[in-house]
Amino acid sequence: MKKRVLATRENLPGRGLERLSEGAELVAWPGAGKPGPADLAALAPGVSGVLALGNDPVDAALMDAAGPSLRVVALASMGFDNVDRVAAAERGIVVTHTPRVLAETTADLTFALILAARRRLGAAGASLAEGSWGLFRMHDYLGLDVHGATLGLIGYGQIGRAVARRAHGFGMRVIHHDPYAPDDDLSTSVGLAALLADADIVSLHVPLTEETRHLISARELAAMKPTATLVSTSRGGVVDEEALLDAVREGRVHSAGLDVFEREPMGGELSPLVAEPNVIALPHIGSATEATRAAMVDLAVDNILDVLAGRPARTPLPGSTAVAGAPVGG
Repeated sequence: MKKRVLATRENLPGRGLERLSEGAELVAWPGAGKPGPADLAALAPGVSGVLALGNDPVDAALMDAAGPSLRVVALASMGFDNVDRVAAAERGIVVTHTPRVLAETTADLTFALILAARRRLGAAGASLAEGSWGLFRMHDYLGLDVHGATLGLIGYGQIGRAVARRAHGFGMRVIHHDPYAPDDDLSTSVGLAALLADADIVSLHVPLTEETRHLISARELAAMKPTATLVSTSRGGVVDEEALLDAVREGRVHSAGLDVFEREPMGGELSPLVAEPNVIALPHIGSATEATRAAMVDLAVDNILDVLAGRPARTPLPGSTAVAGAPVGG
């Protein structure tokens, strides 16, 4: 008898859901928008697996609604702050994510934000679109160089290293702060204070945890150069958005490029940062290419099918068990 699996969306890129339905009884949220906790809880009883996106809360209440049959929660996401990992570990539930498959694509987007923010492409494009480009003047739309600049990476995992490789093509000097990553042939490891003081561009590549929430706040922004650019493709909560807004408006940092925000999605209630001329703001599209998003769903499906077949998960979360029914530390 096929085990039941809940997918939080009925339409996802690629053939992942089709493959999942061949190996399991698929139950998918049919709505056009994002399901609420009650919507998912109503579909959860008796499921053995949950396939969720990175902004779908998977908490103890949802796990309990599924009941003791739940063995695996697979995220089609590299980030995992939406999952109650303690509750999952207590129940012996495997939690997986999708590292590696999105690193190169997210690094592309990171570099796009660096270029757009440093060169003030948002403000220049808006001026053109509104018909304000009526005269060529040497001092209009002046940005700052990317080539030859110093890039500081906070977090030096798969995405950080992919950004460093691109930076070398621009002749950039690369430094990083990551207690688990020593020097390599791409980048030099430094302390956080040294990175903030030295970098022309500070790019964030850390997960959102209690330790990294508001890692960049007023104090860290004050330590950066007034000509510096802050870029984040990690998680919105890593940056104190009010402090960043003040710093950009007051000219204490040059610019910012943000693909992530503390409140996602926004709808019509936009963060004030979106309207700032020296901020490039995007709606969390770091991994948004057809091939990468399909690969993320495929990996999530592979994790579910493996666990339900009694095999270890391919990409369990750091610190999570790879085999169902074995609570961490138990």
